[in-house]
Amino acid sequence: MGLLLGTAACGGGGDDGNGDVEAGAQSETVEAGDPVEGGEITVGLEAETNSWLPGEGTFNQPGVNVAYALYDPLMHRTEDGAVEPYLAESMEPNADLSEWTLKLRPDVQFHDGTPLNAQALKTIFDEYLTRPGSNVAASVADVTSLDVVDDLTVVYRLKETNAAFPDNLVAAAGWPFSPTAAAAAGPDAGANPVGTGPFKFVSWQRDSRLELEKNENYWQEGLPHLDKITFRPIPDEDTRLSSLQSGDIDVMQSLRQSTVIKARELDGVTNFEHLGSNSGGSTMNVSRPPFDDVRVRQALAHAMDQEALIEVLGGAGVTPLQTQFFSPDSPYYSEKLEESYPEHNVEKAQELYDEYINDPDRSDGKPVGSPISFTFTCPPDPSLNELSQLYQAFFNVLGAEVELEQKEQAAWIQDMLARDYDMGCTRVGADRDPYIVFSQAFTEGPLNMTAFQSPEIDEQLEILRTTTDVEERKAAVEAIGEVLNENVPNTYSGGTLTVMAARDVVRNLDGWVFPDDTKGNGAASAQVMWGHVWTTE
Repeated sequence: MGLLLGTAACGGGGDDGNGDVEAGAQSETVEAGDPVEGGEITVGLEAETNSWLPGEGTFNQPGVNVAYALYDPLMHRTEDGAVEPYLAESMEPNADLSEWTLKLRPDVQFHDGTPLNAQALKTIFDEYLTRPGSNVAASVADVTSLDVVDDLTVVYRLKETNAAFPDNLVAAAGWPFSPTAAAAAGPDAGANPVGTGPFKFVSWQRDSRLELEKNENYWQEGLPHLDKITFRPIPDEDTRLSSLQSGDIDVMQSLRQSTVIKARELDGVTNFEHLGSNSGGSTMNVSRPPFDDVRVRQALAHAMDQEALIEVLGGAGVTPLQTQFFSPDSPYYSEKLEESYPEHNVEKAQELYDEYINDPDRSDGKPVGSPISFTFTCPPDPSLNELSQLYQAFFNVLGAEVELEQKEQAAWIQDMLARDYDMGCTRVGADRDPYIVFSQAFTEGPLNMTAFQSPEIDEQLEILRTTTDVEERKAAVEAIGEVLNENVPNTYSGGTLTVMAARDVVRNLDGWVFPDDTKGNGAASAQVMWGHVWTTE
């Protein structure tokens, strides 16, 4: 079963796994050759993750990389964006797409030797994914029950039709972990992960290194190739780059445009780049004054010069302007939205700003004419420090008083999830089904970091939820985009060009395949299926 849910995962179809962004500027791709068994590699990631337990961990791009070594996703994406079974053997809907029957592969075991079976999936769902505080509960909120049919078969019963439901099982809600091991570890389960994946947990020194070893009992014959992987969080971009250059690490992840460009200049390094529907941007908390007033949000959006933001991030000439949640190589991209996104217009920004501050009923309760004031938060990366300062300069021109705050990425994500912030830098969009993207971001739920909701968006989500007709879905996405461009809970700072840069001895980062040999989506969004990787060293 394969449903085309969401955008193509690799730019331009992803024939080489590198996207279609100035491919000629990259180092030549080294042929993978034949697999080599044994050896170990060290991977430098941009950030630490707070927990490795699905439902508890904040799995952004670096966390997903670790997860794909520890866990197997029930579903994954092919090179053309279709969602297909990976750890699952099959997944089939009923006639109205309100029930999805998933069949597991036989004889798969967790790292602790316990079986992956239907009862394990049910226990994970009932006791972990949907429990209070789970950060994946929203993604499975429309599941009324997960019922066991037989030892290897379960049925997800939904409240209503959901054409996009399989997409949820590509992410954390679809990464089975041992419920036996999790129960035994109790509150320490997130520090002692036990999955079915190609590598087993060895040790974790938080903010230093996570060590994994080969799963000798892996369900896919011939995999993995490596004996060991060490993941190291190295938040500083220059340090991570120099660590790759010196050979202190073998693979480097980056989502910073300036680093991607610098990595192209390294000798003996192959770059696996991807520009998908993931943009840098800023997020405003519309549940707090003054961001609860659309005039303020529009004023700040018009005050921003996106080309200048891209230049500060080091992406000038490489990173395209962004005007919507989906990139130009997505079937959901809209030229209409490109036109309607707030243009850089300081005069218009000033008019909107002045209208708000001179309103006797302004939402922040300050005296007429008083400047608005707020805190702008970003992780402490040098390029983001410069980005924050540029945002501050844009807003100061209007008269706003802006305090800059640095916060480590994991803590910043937690603050956004709790809506305990004013405004700050973030990433917007994803190579996922638009129903998943928009329903998580703009309906009631923990992943709605802006707190923005709209009846018009709800109406279009109904269309995305109930139909697989591509043209109807495109129209719905465009309508949602118009609402967002008018209300600007998010703004953009250019598309995010990502890279997994690897020493030439590390092979096949983008060559993974499904168990039936269907080609996967490569190293999209700087995420790798590590069980398929080898080293010649």
